[in-house]
Amino acid sequence: MGLKETLNEDLKTSLKAGEKLKLSTIRMLLSEIKNAEIAKRGELTDEELLAVAAREARKRNEAIEEFSKGGRQDLVDKETYELSVLEQYLPEQMPEDEVRRIVAETIEEVGASTPADLGKVMGSLMPKVKGKADGKKVNQLVREMLQQ
Repeated sequence: MGLKETLNEDLKTSLKAGEKLKLSTIRMLLSEIKNAEIAKRGELTDEELLAVAAREARKRNEAIEEFSKGGRQDLVDKETYELSVLEQYLPEQMPEDEVRRIVAETIEEVGASTPADLGKVMGSLMPKVKGKADGKKVNQLVREMLQQ
């Protein structure tokens, strides 16, 4: 069963169970998928579906950060719940130590030694960790390792 079918099944289950916030989160994700399909003018591949879900999860992370700064705990709680729902549809994230190992291997592979080589490292690294690690975190680790 593909991601879209899983979402539609979970939508029905949430509707029957009366889980309003989960229902609205799944509807929002299906809406974003539909918008992406309209923009592409065709069906999305599973990889593209995951990219849409990851983008929505990233938006929730950013919103949580901003609402925390603004002292809006009610909105932080809502966004945190939505993020937990979205994470159910994303592949499991790599542990940080594994990401560090891959970053170190890639730095060695491309022969990077200074922070100026960041683009070269990221270009080679992101296809290896796409969908399995947060790009922001990966970028931070690469910068950290190139500074040493």
